[in-house]
Amino acid sequence: MKANSWMCLLALLLAWQLRAEELQGPNTEATGTGTGLGTGTGTTLGSGTGTATPTLPNEPSTQTEAEEVTTAESESRVPADSNERKASKPKDSTEFAPRTKVMPAALLERLWNDSLLRQQKLKAEIERLEAKRQPTEVVELTPEQIEAQTMYDNAMDMLAKPRTDKRVAFTLLKKAAAFNHLKARAELAWAVLLGHWMDFDFNHAADEFESLANEGVPEAHMGLGFLYSAGVGGKNVSQPLALIHYNLASLGDNTLAQMAMGYRYLYGINVPISCEKALIQYKRVAKKVASKITFANGPVVHRVRLLDELENPGSHETEIVDYYQLLADKGDVQSQVGLGQLYYQGGKATQQDHQKALEYFTQAANAGNAIGFAFLGKLYLEGSEQIKADNDTAFKYFSKASEMGDPVGQSGLGLMYLKGLGVPKDSIKALSYFTQAADQGWVDGQLQLGNMYFTGNGVKTDYKLALKYFNLATQSGHVLAYYNLGVMNAYGMGMLRSCPAAVEFFKTVSERGRWSSRLMHAYSDYKKNRIDEAYMQYSLMAEVGYEVAQSNAAFLLDREEVHVFNDRHEELIRAFYYWKRAAGQGYSAAQVKLGDYYYYGWGTSTDFETAAALYRKASEQQFNAQAMFNLGYMHEQGLGMKKDWHLAKRLYDLAAETNSDAKVPVAIALFKLQMLAKIESIKESPYRFIFYMDENIAANWDLYMITVLTLLLGIIMYMRRPFPQPDQPAQQPAADEIAAAPVNLAPVGAEAAAVVGVVDGEAAEGAPTAAVVASQAAGATTSSSCSAEISSTTTSNADAASQRASSSASAAPEGANTLDPTG
Repeated sequence: MKANSWMCLLALLLAWQLRAEELQGPNTEATGTGTGLGTGTGTTLGSGTGTATPTLPNEPSTQTEAEEVTTAESESRVPADSNERKASKPKDSTEFAPRTKVMPAALLERLWNDSLLRQQKLKAEIERLEAKRQPTEVVELTPEQIEAQTMYDNAMDMLAKPRTDKRVAFTLLKKAAAFNHLKARAELAWAVLLGHWMDFDFNHAADEFESLANEGVPEAHMGLGFLYSAGVGGKNVSQPLALIHYNLASLGDNTLAQMAMGYRYLYGINVPISCEKALIQYKRVAKKVASKITFANGPVVHRVRLLDELENPGSHETEIVDYYQLLADKGDVQSQVGLGQLYYQGGKATQQDHQKALEYFTQAANAGNAIGFAFLGKLYLEGSEQIKADNDTAFKYFSKASEMGDPVGQSGLGLMYLKGLGVPKDSIKALSYFTQAADQGWVDGQLQLGNMYFTGNGVKTDYKLALKYFNLATQSGHVLAYYNLGVMNAYGMGMLRSCPAAVEFFKTVSERGRWSSRLMHAYSDYKKNRIDEAYMQYSLMAEVGYEVAQSNAAFLLDREEVHVFNDRHEELIRAFYYWKRAAGQGYSAAQVKLGDYYYYGWGTSTDFETAAALYRKASEQQFNAQAMFNLGYMHEQGLGMKKDWHLAKRLYDLAAETNSDAKVPVAIALFKLQMLAKIESIKESPYRFIFYMDENIAANWDLYMITVLTLLLGIIMYMRRPFPQPDQPAQQPAADEIAAAPVNLAPVGAEAAAVVGVVDGEAAEGAPTAAVVASQAAGATTSSSCSAEISSTTTSNADAASQRASSSASAAPEGANTLDPTG
């Protein structure tokens, strides 16, 4: 850029000089002395007589220029009979030639000398200031401080590794803090604040942060900023104080504070929106993340949204792992490869374990699987806690996979040739292998090929091809591809500069750092029903701009599962702001929830228009079925917008088409809408007087109520009335029971009553036995008094009973006291 500026300035000065020469007319003499911009061959700049001008590299010498001028003068001579004007023109051209060649070099030399002079003056001034500074004394650490620093470093290494005992690490931190190690004290304060392997103690954390902040510890300023923003630890919510402490921590190179400030500048949270300031903060963090990534794609972050998991629980990962484990044990190669990749990257419910990954990839490789060979090469190339890096072994496995046409193996060989890992550097072979892998769609090949075109390593620099391959790599989510695209957008390399695009790329990279493991830790706490611990972790990550943490923190507050605060209204206010921040980052479910908060007035004032705008945004941009349904209801009721039943029906239908789970509530809503439409049609018909009887009904409501209750009672009695049952044949008594029955000589009236009892089919208590009743009924046929009371049906039944009694009497033993029915 500086060279272009000097050349432009030089061209302007040259044009000005030419214009001046044209105005002054041709010079016929060249002087060897002068001041300023002379015309002689001996002096160019400054003052002097016959001084030689030093030449710059790649510039023609003054002697050569003089020879060219002499040649031009000899060739430009004209005959003597030519007029004066014609003779002067060639002479003018001979005088102009040396000036056009000498002036650029002379002016550039003058500018170069001025630049050197300024640099010398600046260097002398720096040396003078350095001489005035007092020499800093090197403070030697005491044995206790050295021991505390060693324990702190060991503890932080243990906390960074996934498969270590964290309680041992915190024991080391406590010992280091006992020696007044400031950073160890800050880590312990964060642990009791977040409930991370230690019990909650907000007040102790606040006191420690206050004390350490006075010592200038950046982590303490970050902690105070979080306390003032979240309103815990005895601190009232104060966003200005939180902003001050975040700034101080950011100046101290605290990563989370830099992310918090970048997020606030990006979305204008308590500060004016400034893309450039957000770019500065996020670029610092993204550079740290990119520098930690070597060959792998960085840590895998599973961003689990609790609201989505509640609505769509799906299958459990542990069950899937058990199923694949069963298949892998039976020799299924694809299951072995799948389990190896799962343990290689880590899953939502599965910790990263390279040792198990090595076992499964070895089984797959023994079966001749190319992917197994390729990932064995990656394991030995990268190395880990369980596996020692071995370039020779990695090259062997990569070569086998590459021979089988696997893109992972081809990309691995390309990387080894590019970096010279165990083999001589060869950019040509690296380019060939990367091209083969990229053509098969492998993300590492695309990334490395883009890097070669971006840096001009082994190929000619081509930003367009680099941009192409970086975009392909981002489709698979490669961190370094996002970082490189952020650099290209930030500096306008191969494209127009775009600050918003650069910030988005750098923000994505920043959120892939190792601190993102707090999200998985919070999810684990939630699964273990440690709700308060999960909320504190989510609220911290929400402060630094993680959208999934903002929605999860709001979700926990919304369900009244958090016990950190005692005021429900205060919880709703916090949930409202978390939903608002998550909705601002484009999460459609958060937009719907925020609309609900505006609709019901939770944590804010009721605002139907804002609620409708949020529902419309979620339905149009994200095709959210719940937002479509809510918007349809607001159109149906005319809340925040004009009542429109046709549009409401359309939105209900769209909700049912978008999500099959919405069909049942949509059917109910459509039925209700049809009923309302029928009522409206009745109001426009001649029967509309029905809807204008309110005054009469209100004046005599008790009479109408009694009438309605009476009708209901009558309907109930009618429905419960007894129905006539069909005649059942009387049960016949056993013969031995009839024979053993005693004789009871009852009067005629009693006999008639007994007969009636038998006829009715009911055995009254204390009535005569069946034999006596039968004999008396047979004798009663001749009695006129009984013939008037007993019907023909009764007579027939009595005859049948008499016959059964006679047969029983004949079979009775001698001496039985019976009546003769014929006597």
